[in-house]
Amino acid sequence: MKPNFSLRLRVFNLNCWDIPYVSKHRADRIERLGDFLNTENFDLALLEEVWSEQDFQYLRQKLAVIYPAAHYFKSGIIGSGLCVFSKHPIQEICQHIYTLNGYPYMIHHGDWFCGKAVGLLVLHLSGVVLNAYVTHVSEASSAQLCCMRLHAEYNRQKDIYLTHRVAQAWELAQFIHHTSKKADVVLLCGDLNMHPGDLGCCLLKEYTGLHDAYLKTQDFNGPEEGYTMIKQNCYVSQQDLGPFPFGIRIDYVLYKAVSGFYISCKTLKTTTGHHPHNDTPLSDHEALMATLCVRHGPPEQDPSPPHGPAETSSLIRVLREAWMELGLGIARARWWTAFASYVTGLGLLFLVLLCVLATGEGAREVAILLWSPSVGLVLGAGAVSLFHMQEAKSLGRVQAELQHVLGKAKEAQDCTQSLS
Repeated sequence: MKPNFSLRLRVFNLNCWDIPYVSKHRADRIERLGDFLNTENFDLALLEEVWSEQDFQYLRQKLAVIYPAAHYFKSGIIGSGLCVFSKHPIQEICQHIYTLNGYPYMIHHGDWFCGKAVGLLVLHLSGVVLNAYVTHVSEASSAQLCCMRLHAEYNRQKDIYLTHRVAQAWELAQFIHHTSKKADVVLLCGDLNMHPGDLGCCLLKEYTGLHDAYLKTQDFNGPEEGYTMIKQNCYVSQQDLGPFPFGIRIDYVLYKAVSGFYISCKTLKTTTGHHPHNDTPLSDHEALMATLCVRHGPPEQDPSPPHGPAETSSLIRVLREAWMELGLGIARARWWTAFASYVTGLGLLFLVLLCVLATGEGAREVAILLWSPSVGLVLGAGAVSLFHMQEAKSLGRVQAELQHVLGKAKEAQDCTQSLS
């Protein structure tokens, strides 16, 4: 590779809000998205919330000349909604479905049915191995969105999904960590559903070393504070924004390079509440368009060195906070398991009583009438008990992994302090 090697990478990311029978002007917006992508000629287009595979196939045909490589990530009952379009050949494809995805009995939220995931594609660009990840980790209801899409934070003051988001952030960080060992450049785009300072977002960035394009770019052009859901967008209401009347930033372009390479974000641009060529937005989210520059450089110029003393201290703080949050989640899950098991036991006793009453003459009709709802109660409570039992075990697994990494980080910190 030549010493003056330089690679320019243009990336597009958008949460498309493509929900059949629900999203407004869906077909028109998808058509205009295809026109826009063909006009701009990006290297990569990473999309979320493309819930209609038929719309993906439409885009695939429309973009085939400029973006010959494409993939739709399938998962869950409804689907992950993730898809990618690439100007360059895709060498490898992989995906990971998050273990915890909300609660199945909260049907109005729909998170559990979606099978939220992270998708990976590996590209070889002029000798550079690029691992590009796309993710969207949970849907928010418009009435309760105080915002976060790694698990929609339906209510920041009473956030029942916080523990799930932290667990998902850790799974995402681990997936990136273990699959990017041979990569020269790592890129993560998506609707993380988290504010920049939230625990899950901090955990992800601290552990992986990923940089936020908005904070690192040399040239930003977009709404104030990099907001990706703004009041100027006609598909976004004040109710959607909740206590954030000016907007929220929950969509990200994150990146890093390994030793021997230097990466920088030359420009980052977002839409501003309307389509670039007319007044109708492409989605209820704003699109992110980043221009990244990768060049060869000596190790000392590498912007992503191993964790130093300050970074290790920050990582320990975030790991400890995440570990404590998971502990609270495990306690809640065990409480619900015990409560649902108690209700199941009472329901079984009631069924036995109904069987006894059914043998008599006076209360037979009442027993028959109450039999079906009682069976439903037992089955429902039993399912809830099993779900929360599995939730507690999954959270316990994540907490154990965090505990191990926390111990290693403390050892490294103690070793550094003793040497100094």
